[in-house]
Amino acid sequence: MTLNISLLGSTGSIGTNVLDVVRQYPGKFRIVGLAAGNNVERLRDQVEAFNPQLVSVATEKGAAKLLEMLGPKWRDKIVHGRQGAIAVATLPDATTVVSAIVGAAGLLPTLSAIEAGKHIGLANKETLVMAGDLVMKAARKNKVNILPIDSEHNAIFQALAAGQRQDVFKIILTASGGPFREKSMEELWDVSPDQALAHPNWEMGRKISIDSATLMNKGLEVIEASWLFDIKVEDIEVVIHPQSIVHSMVEFIDGSVISQMGVPDMRIPIAYALSYPDRLRINLPRLNLIKNQDLSFHAPDFKKFPALKLAYQACKRGGTMPAALNAANEIAVEAFLNGKIRFPEIALVVAETLERHDPKEIKDVDTVLQADLSARMQAESVVEALGMRSRQKRGLDLAGPAMPVA
Repeated sequence: MTLNISLLGSTGSIGTNVLDVVRQYPGKFRIVGLAAGNNVERLRDQVEAFNPQLVSVATEKGAAKLLEMLGPKWRDKIVHGRQGAIAVATLPDATTVVSAIVGAAGLLPTLSAIEAGKHIGLANKETLVMAGDLVMKAARKNKVNILPIDSEHNAIFQALAAGQRQDVFKIILTASGGPFREKSMEELWDVSPDQALAHPNWEMGRKISIDSATLMNKGLEVIEASWLFDIKVEDIEVVIHPQSIVHSMVEFIDGSVISQMGVPDMRIPIAYALSYPDRLRINLPRLNLIKNQDLSFHAPDFKKFPALKLAYQACKRGGTMPAALNAANEIAVEAFLNGKIRFPEIALVVAETLERHDPKEIKDVDTVLQADLSARMQAESVVEALGMRSRQKRGLDLAGPAMPVA
């Protein structure tokens, strides 16, 4: 039986890897919808290769450019903007939607897909960070499976099969530590965006690469895991594992620790999420344990990388606080990439934004969107204020203002 897939975020790192898996199994998977951002040239190539029913791009201008490239027969098959992505996510012929749009933009299309009864391959952690309770309730109501594509959550999903949920003691998320794990706090003030984008183990998009460098990516994954696996944030531990061979672990109450290992390649978790409960033979190098003898683990440095601590705190506070965390981080990362702030100030922007945020109970998606918008405005004002400070100052508190914890 062929699995019909709508792919959100098709031109990004995850999206291109999804399509590589589909190419290896053309009889098993069929792409019926593609949604992308602004990379119209790459999207054109994908459309020509997979001939989907519907295609979406970020802007009306991008849609016009894509139509010019593809020709008039695609006139009624190209849409754009948020509603375009939602249209792709809710295509009647799609049975599974892979959510790989980066950031908050993935929330509404993913939630719309769930409400339309589509099963989800989730690579957009922000969906659960922002609105975990709403999303998981909608999945249960519509009898939708959410299978994780992020390597860490996919590893946890596999490791949980070794026991019963009530016997889980804790979840252990591994993190590579990013490109700056060996740098001092003082050295972090001088790192460039190009240095931060150079991840030692994974090929990722720009935003996720910066999040990995600050450890915010791991913080977002903590919040995602809490919702996805229905586990308290206090029972989720993060360990730094520079080799990225052990993708995450589950410890059970008897002391057994079950890990999932493999070469650091996203096609492995993608293939498992798409083919579950079956496994596919993927054309990749095999893990050589003799060659990879040095597997090390150590505790994260919360002082040097305060973003991780901020994520734990936001998760404990609950309500709209995680949505505000995510929004502030998106603004701060963009500001860093554009040279407006320095690397340690990413966490400072998030911390100051959270201090100003008044968390609300999430009753509907509008509450989430309002919190997202409000936090973005606050974060932008913090970035502007930082831009007026002397760039020679070195005594900033990297952890930012203390954030109250419930």
